[in-house]
Amino acid sequence: QVQLVESGGGLVQPGGSLRLSCGASGSIFSINYMAWYRQAPGKQRDMVAGIGSSGTTNYADSVKGRFTISIDNAKNTAYLQMNSLKPEDTAVYYCFGRILSRASPLSVYWGQGTQVTVSS
Repeated sequence: QVQLVESGGGLVQPGGSLRLSCGASGSIFSINYMAWYRQAPGKQRDMVAGIGSSGTTNYADSVKGRFTISIDNAKNTAYLQMNSLKPEDTAVYYCFGRILSRASPLSVYWGQGTQVTVSS
């Protein structure tokens, strides 16, 4: 069974930086796509950034130029470097993965979420 575990959330002042990590564990054969989503209170869950197996990335307009997604395939870990954080970035951040494991066909997985709060 594949599991995604996020870490790195916390409280940061406006203009500050955080790096989120998402580690995938289990009998992983290959990672097809990983992404970060976020959900603020009372709002829907939106995609923030994604990265494919070829390294192609995509970002929400609201984070372009401030956030960078990357992946370490050797460690099965995705990262989200967040710079110039704003109060409107406050949300629970979720890791998403589309992963092929030795036990299952290509499937989607979600992490449990990590809270990011941007406030002075």
